[in-house]
Amino acid sequence: MAEVTRCRHVAAGQVQGVGFRPFVYRLARELGLTGWVQNTPEGVVIEAEGPAEAVSAFSRRLPAELPPLARLLAFSATPVPPTGEAGFHILASAPGSGHDVLISPDVATCPDCLADMADPGNRRHRYPFTNCTNCGPRYTITRRVPYDRETTSMACFPLCPDCAVEYADPADRRFHAQPNACPICGPSLWLADGTGVVLARGTAAVAALAARLAAGQIAAVKGLGGFHLVCDAGDNDAVAELRRRKGRPSKALAVMVPDLETAALLGEVGPTAAELLGGTARPICLLPARAGSALAPSVAPDVAEIGVMLPYTPLHHILLADFAAAVGSDRPAALVMTSGNAGGDPICLGNREALARLAPLADVWLLHNRDILIRTDDSVARPLETAEAEAAGAPTLFLRRARGYVPTPIRLSHSGPEVVGLGPMLKATVCLTKGDQAFVSQHIGDLENLAALRFYEETLEHLLSVLGVTPKLCVADLHPDYPSTALALEQGCWPVIRLQHHVAHIHAVLAEHRKDEPVLGLALDGVGLGEDGTLWGGECLLVDPTRLTHQRLGHFAPMALPGGDAAVRQPWRIAQACLYSLGETAEDGPVRPWMTDHGSASRLVGQMLAKNLNCPVTTSCGRLFDAVAAVTGLCLETTYEGQAAILLERAQDLTVDQPYECPLLADQTPAVLDTRTLFAQAAADAAQGVATGRIARRFHLGLVAGLTRLATAMARATGIRAVALGGGVMQNRTLALRLPEALRAAGMSPLVHRRMPANDGCVSLGQAAFGLRQLATNN
Repeated sequence: MAEVTRCRHVAAGQVQGVGFRPFVYRLARELGLTGWVQNTPEGVVIEAEGPAEAVSAFSRRLPAELPPLARLLAFSATPVPPTGEAGFHILASAPGSGHDVLISPDVATCPDCLADMADPGNRRHRYPFTNCTNCGPRYTITRRVPYDRETTSMACFPLCPDCAVEYADPADRRFHAQPNACPICGPSLWLADGTGVVLARGTAAVAALAARLAAGQIAAVKGLGGFHLVCDAGDNDAVAELRRRKGRPSKALAVMVPDLETAALLGEVGPTAAELLGGTARPICLLPARAGSALAPSVAPDVAEIGVMLPYTPLHHILLADFAAAVGSDRPAALVMTSGNAGGDPICLGNREALARLAPLADVWLLHNRDILIRTDDSVARPLETAEAEAAGAPTLFLRRARGYVPTPIRLSHSGPEVVGLGPMLKATVCLTKGDQAFVSQHIGDLENLAALRFYEETLEHLLSVLGVTPKLCVADLHPDYPSTALALEQGCWPVIRLQHHVAHIHAVLAEHRKDEPVLGLALDGVGLGEDGTLWGGECLLVDPTRLTHQRLGHFAPMALPGGDAAVRQPWRIAQACLYSLGETAEDGPVRPWMTDHGSASRLVGQMLAKNLNCPVTTSCGRLFDAVAAVTGLCLETTYEGQAAILLERAQDLTVDQPYECPLLADQTPAVLDTRTLFAQAAADAAQGVATGRIARRFHLGLVAGLTRLATAMARATGIRAVALGGGVMQNRTLALRLPEALRAAGMSPLVHRRMPANDGCVSLGQAAFGLRQLATNN
């Protein structure tokens, strides 16, 4: 008779809400084992009993044959005494505080569920809330763990008999699928006007909405993590009206299309883009736009790319199918889908909130009664689609990390007590550590008003709750006026330390790469308060993540920002300041057209510069881009962050291969990259009428050459060859491709972000990783 053994297994990681317990159940039954599986605070606990060979096979196969969405961070197997119990059971979840369980991100609708929705004989035919264990909402509907129906926003929808049978059947793919529902027992949707009066219900509401969109109306559509504002992407009048209502005159708008074939009609879809667009996360992908596509020109007027995403909920699939029928085959079915908010506010979450806040923006509202618990914007990625990017292991630039990726953690090189990084002012996120994992929140946005700050606070509160952690340390930005810093100083619950903004950027790169050795860091960013009281943003730093030391080895040539924040909104001010530093003024030098155009304001700026009044100094790389864009006449005033740099990037004449000179003043301490000379060449060419595309290209190439020169000099001085590249300017496609390539050619090892945005969305990660090191050092 075969020896009977019993083994206790503990699986920690992304193992709840992903079909893990049903998978365990089926594997145990297949091997003839008895025992049980249970969600607990420490993870999923399994006890399996049977012949020793079968128990051994179970222990071996379980971590090797996971369901598609499961991720193990830890797995243990410990022998325990046999009990002789009969059968294998799924036990009710065990309560308790603290846990080692990860919540799955929200997952795009799977092919099996799409097949159910397409079958007229299936009770879920065209049902907009269809899901199973392999797809559907997770993070946005979860209040807390363990992940059970009663801890989600599906708690108020009791299962009907048919759904209950599916839920209890181990052979069904909806076995223990917590959001399981059908038209009988699940959420429903309706179309309403601005007063809340119902115009249509169910899938008839979707068809009615599609007809209205085809007729040029604008809709507020409740989705997975909030509302979208939606209109026909091929109707220039509708897009222009949406821009007028939202106060968004130029910034590109995202477009949703039904499939990869339609996406390829609008932009160039390479292998990386195809994988992202068709995967489970479904981010917005920035694709090189195709000339002559049927998109309205006003969808993306400033850029040579179009932001495209594919449907990721059943509702999206139904809406796009109905819209395609409404517009016919003359043009692709494409809908603008932009965040459902007014400028600066977080996306709307609830029905009443959307009817009130979006009243000036929408004509009709598509609503449903499944609560969204966590606001989550669409993620944004830029596939680079080059051999160089692929070889460097960074084929994609993430510009915004949210739906589909959050709350998947970043694995750190070290473990320790819980720390919270509170992030910066713009593109805010928060980050919590737990063991050796860093959980960066979804993109929150700019903390410029009370509504955004409330969103920030609710996100922090939710992460603290679902992770079950109590931070032992809080890390905040050096800038005292950031709301995130103020929160750290006012909350009184956690010890607080401060970390300079651009040092945090470099620590974020190191955290992603799990690197413990000292590096050179090129922080190419907008502005952040420096340790000397000036505004930094174009820095070469020596960062030692183990000793927690850093040193500013070099920086861009300082320039003035006349009027402070006003100069960020009006880049001509920065250009005038740079010209002033070169000795050119309206009184004794060539008069630039924009100086004349701005008349008295330009004269006032001249007086401010002469008297050094309200002219803070910065070494910012982003502001250098602004100055060059302004001096060429490309962008004198901005309507959104980064607009000048985006226009300058787009303007490049790619046939030009001659860079401007960007000398290094190595005899100074810190060393100075002479970006004043770089600007002077662009300004001189602009005055001579040289083509803007040529100036833009020579500037980009000159900056890459100058940065390589700076890094090479510092590598010789320090003996360090690893160079971490961080900051929002690294989202520039030319720098993202050319700078790592140039550094490698010079014998250095560039480190770039792979999973996080290079912009300020990663700052909280760098703060938290630094804080974790601080605690480990002190302990």
